[in-house]
Amino acid sequence: MPPKFGTSGLRGLVAELTPDLIGAHVMAFVASCPVGNGIWIGRDLRGSSPAISKMVANAASAMGVQVTDAGAVPTPALALASMNAGCAAVMVTGSHIPDDRNGIKFYTPDGEITKAHETAILANLDATPTHSGPEPITYSGTEAAYIARYTRAYGTALAGMRIGVYSHSAVGRDLMVNLLTQLGAKITELGRATHFVPVDTEAVPEDVRAQLRAWASSHPLDAIVSTDGDGDRPLVADATGTVVPGDVLGQITGTALGAQIAVTPVSSNSGAEQVFEQVIRTRIGSPFVIAGMEAATGRVVGYEANGGFLLGYDANGPAGPLPTLMTRDAVLPILASLMAAKAAGSLAAAVATQPPRFTAADRLQGVATETAQAFIADLSTQDAARAAFLKRFDLTEAAVDRTDGLRMICTGDRIVHLRPSGNAPELRFYAEADSAEAAQALLDQGLDILRAQMVG
Repeated sequence: MPPKFGTSGLRGLVAELTPDLIGAHVMAFVASCPVGNGIWIGRDLRGSSPAISKMVANAASAMGVQVTDAGAVPTPALALASMNAGCAAVMVTGSHIPDDRNGIKFYTPDGEITKAHETAILANLDATPTHSGPEPITYSGTEAAYIARYTRAYGTALAGMRIGVYSHSAVGRDLMVNLLTQLGAKITELGRATHFVPVDTEAVPEDVRAQLRAWASSHPLDAIVSTDGDGDRPLVADATGTVVPGDVLGQITGTALGAQIAVTPVSSNSGAEQVFEQVIRTRIGSPFVIAGMEAATGRVVGYEANGGFLLGYDANGPAGPLPTLMTRDAVLPILASLMAAKAAGSLAAAVATQPPRFTAADRLQGVATETAQAFIADLSTQDAARAAFLKRFDLTEAAVDRTDGLRMICTGDRIVHLRPSGNAPELRFYAEADSAEAAQALLDQGLDILRAQMVG
């Protein structure tokens, strides 16, 4: 599959992310979107990211733009610093996808690009260089400003807690240890890697879950926390190593902040409707969540099933103010869940206060996008095909939601949701049930059925 520009930015195989391709998208961004006082560039820890960062810098400079190199920093830290400077930003990251792939994500001075910005970029891929800009500059204070955001809001609220940090190759691994230490927690670092490890916080594989359980049994910890590669999606496990679903983290965080309205994709569990005064459902992807948040008024937050959290109003932490941050963030749901654990006596106890709705998600890899789309279209348009598919699960359809992919709401409080990936050859399967065990069993069964049918 060639590199594709869409909801998650431009992504593709590293070998196909050429200077011409990267340059065309960066110049189109400068030509069609507001960039304010310049462009900040950040990157994750993939081996290919430094070279791609240079491609971005060269293209932006060729458009007469002042470039600031922020180095290897988490995506939300880059966005916060660039917005505070009145600048746009480009993050070089492939997020959770394998190391042979990479990508770039764009931010205006107001935050993540919208679908309108995306359309404008695609319409201007023939933009040409204008004039050379000033020499790029470097800035090393991005992480310090991001840490200060949370120390001001949370003080030493984590004093007495024992937290494991699964570092792997997350770009913010040292930042996370530093921040949690400043907030008063005692830290045990776990699983630091010397190579890039793709961590998908929405579809956590069994080997990672087993490792989390093993660490939890070997260390006296209140929780284990981590993020994906670029630090905008959280991974949180309780004292037994059991992963807390990202949408449950969203509910806990929104509740802690006193949010009235939650904007979340259809893939998030239906417990949200029992937690918030109003829930706005969107397609999957932060641009859709942001659009929904911008259309709402009041104390509005956004979150996704991967745990990424967006704060749409000026809130307060236990020690001080917590300003708006309209970009997907991993740190806020981590801190909110740890605070909830401290108040409830354990993270498991805090999770138990949420409505009994649970999701499980994973992906069937090696399925071409066109094949996945055709399969879902067939189910979506043919009642008999859909009924036959659900019969394999001993389920009966009650309603259908086609907001993004095909979401089949079934009797017995079960939900089966299929969606093709937009940037990788894979088919996503989401399961929802009234217990974590039932959701996982439904997911496992679904993947087995799809594997037998689609990849033989």
